[in-house]
Amino acid sequence: MKNAKTKKTITDNTVDPDILAYTVGDDPVLDLNLAVWDCMGTAAHVTMLSEMKLKTPVVTKAEAKKVRTALGEIVKEIEKGEFTILVDDQDVHMAVERLLTERLGDLGKKIHTGRSRNDQVAVDVRLHMKDAILRTEEETLSLAQSLVKFGAKYGRTPLVGRTHLQPAMPSSVEMWATGHAEMIADQIENLEAAYRLADLNPLGSAAGYGVPLPLDRSRTTKLLGFSRTIHNVFGASMARGECEAALLSALAQLMAVLSRLAEDMIIFSMPEFAYFKLPREYCTGSSIMPQKFNPDVLELVRSKAAQVLGLQTASLSLLHAMPGGYNRDLQDCKWLYMKGLDITRTTLRILAKVVAGTTVDKDICRAAFTPGVFATDVALRKVAEGTPWRDAYHDVRDHLERLGDEDPDTAVAAKTHEGTTSGINIALYKSRLAEALKSLKTRLNTLEKCKRALFKA
Repeated sequence: MKNAKTKKTITDNTVDPDILAYTVGDDPVLDLNLAVWDCMGTAAHVTMLSEMKLKTPVVTKAEAKKVRTALGEIVKEIEKGEFTILVDDQDVHMAVERLLTERLGDLGKKIHTGRSRNDQVAVDVRLHMKDAILRTEEETLSLAQSLVKFGAKYGRTPLVGRTHLQPAMPSSVEMWATGHAEMIADQIENLEAAYRLADLNPLGSAAGYGVPLPLDRSRTTKLLGFSRTIHNVFGASMARGECEAALLSALAQLMAVLSRLAEDMIIFSMPEFAYFKLPREYCTGSSIMPQKFNPDVLELVRSKAAQVLGLQTASLSLLHAMPGGYNRDLQDCKWLYMKGLDITRTTLRILAKVVAGTTVDKDICRAAFTPGVFATDVALRKVAEGTPWRDAYHDVRDHLERLGDEDPDTAVAAKTHEGTTSGINIALYKSRLAEALKSLKTRLNTLEKCKRALFKA
């Protein structure tokens, strides 16, 4: 696509070049992520404009159809990587408006009627976030599925359960893997809370105070597939930034959970433990020590978790002293949430690969059981035979040498209540994860249908 540099910006050509570069920042790059969604928001807006009951239409229905067709062509160019945002454009909104004006003449100059870049970017971000959150959920569930599959593969292989990193009670590889899977899958709840916030339409709020035109905000809500409209236009403007912070909070919580999984895998793959063996091709070597195969990828999961926690803190710090109404500070929220999404989604995909390639040494797992690991189980067996708990506790503690004949597999088989070593329901996990995947794919398809409908001639 030809993008000759314009001689002046659509809004103002008097800004000092250094000031312009500083205020534009990374928008020409970051906004490429929003380009399709900007076209979608514009298609909905121009459709609504054409339906307004005015003596002289701002845009006729025939003109709106031309705009939607042109926007559909721009979307195809975006998807082919042929769309560019110039520094003079400042952002994606002005880039799209410039292209429409070049192609449609004065008609292109009408599309911004009743809008501000404030509500325009808010719509773009929310549409982008809805799509990205659902894809993050999909990758979260895929990692959980990898862990469930890992647990099913190694089943009731005995594994020393630990508290304070010290040997505690009999566990199993299945319990360890599905426990992490359940924790990870539960993070969908936080992502869903962020999704519900993103699923609200701010379009029509303009600069935060509305416009003296009969905008039908419920119409654009329906066209764009939002669940409802943010009623108060001032509130719609202020919700920018809060939405991004909510998503980063969900991502930070998820990354903290992933970091714990990574730490377990580092520890269990150490030579001193050797329960797990990481895929050699996923480990890095040393420039000086020929024997080294390091779990760098898992160590970086911990680092990436810290980064997302930092992004969350930055987003909340950015908001905490901001006055009501739009402020340019909010521009920086865009980079924060996009970076958080990129880190989290990459981490989910990488961990799924590592889990799938990891193997378990069953013999080493069994050999790791020391007599003390069986202490609680033996004490409870005495209780079942009629001994008061505290007497059983002291008797076992004072005679740990008697526990040498206990068997790890027998101990694993002995606990049968829900969720314990012989009470893990793999089918339940598979069913829950499959149902969640089906639900989010339905919403992804709905969002895609809205997009296709808007660009239809």
